[in-house]
Amino acid sequence: MAQHDRSRRRFLSGLAAVLGATGLGALGVRLWGGEGSVSTTSTVPRPTTTAPVAAPTSTTATMAPPATSTTSTTSSTTTQVPAAVQIAAICRDAWGALPASGTFTAHRIERLTVHHTAALLEQNAQAPARIRQHQQYHLDRGWPDLAYHFMVDAAGNVYEGRPVDAVGDTGTAYDPTGHFLVCCEGNFDEQDVPDAQLASLAAVLAWAAVAHDVALDTIRGHRDWAATSCPGDRLYPLVADGTLARMAVDVIGRGGAELTVDCGDAARQRVAAIEEGST
Repeated sequence: MAQHDRSRRRFLSGLAAVLGATGLGALGVRLWGGEGSVSTTSTVPRPTTTAPVAAPTSTTATMAPPATSTTSTTSSTTTQVPAAVQIAAICRDAWGALPASGTFTAHRIERLTVHHTAALLEQNAQAPARIRQHQQYHLDRGWPDLAYHFMVDAAGNVYEGRPVDAVGDTGTAYDPTGHFLVCCEGNFDEQDVPDAQLASLAAVLAWAAVAHDVALDTIRGHRDWAATSCPGDRLYPLVADGTLARMAVDVIGRGGAELTVDCGDAARQRVAAIEEGST
C-alpha cells in the first residue's frame, strides 16, 4: 500500500473513532480504494459562510476523492467531486512583514491550537497594520518572527506567518513544540467572532489536519495549555464544544481544503483593498 494511502487511512480511521466517541457525528468522507474502504453519511451541518476563494497557484493537501462515472445502454451519469475550499493566504511580503530574525527550531506538527490577539478590532481595515504591529512586538521580545503560523482577520482573509515547520513562540508557560498555531485577529473576550472569520479558521484547521496527518480532536485553545483567557470567552466555547471540529469535518467531507500562498502584485492589491475597507 502506498504511503499516502496509509496516511489517509490512518487519519480517517482515527478521526472516525474520535467522532464516534465524542458524539461529533459521522465523517462524511469516503476513503477510496483498497481493502477496508469506509463510507459514512455526514450528519454535520454546514457553516453558513465559507473561506475566501481565490485561484490557487499550487495545490497542497486535499482530501477530495476521485470522480467516478457509470454508464448503461440508456444513460450515462457522472458523479461530481465536491470542490475543495481554496485558501489563498496573503504572503509575508504582501502584508509587509519584516524579515525573520534569529534561528527557528524545527518541529513536527502534532496538535492544532487556536489563539486570538486580544486586541479589539473595530474595523477590518486595521488588520494588516495590526499584524505588522504584532510581528514588531514579537521581534522586540527577541523572538525570530511573528509567533503564529497563520493569522485570520475578521473578513476571513488568511495571512502567512512563520514557517509551519518552525516552533512558534508564546509569552505564557507552555511549550509550543508540535503545536500548529493559528491566531484570529480580535479580542473575543469583548467581541463576537464574525462568521467569515470562523469559516476561514475552520478551513485552515481542516487543511492543517490533513496536511500534517493530525486528528481534529487535538483542536484546543491557548487556555487549555496555559493560564490565559486566550482565545477569548466568545471564541473558546466553539473550540470546547466541538463546533470548530465539526466545521472542519464538514470542510473535509465537502472536498477538503487547499492552501496556497498568494504573492506578488495581486496580493499587494488585496492588502490595499483590505486597508481601504473594501474587503
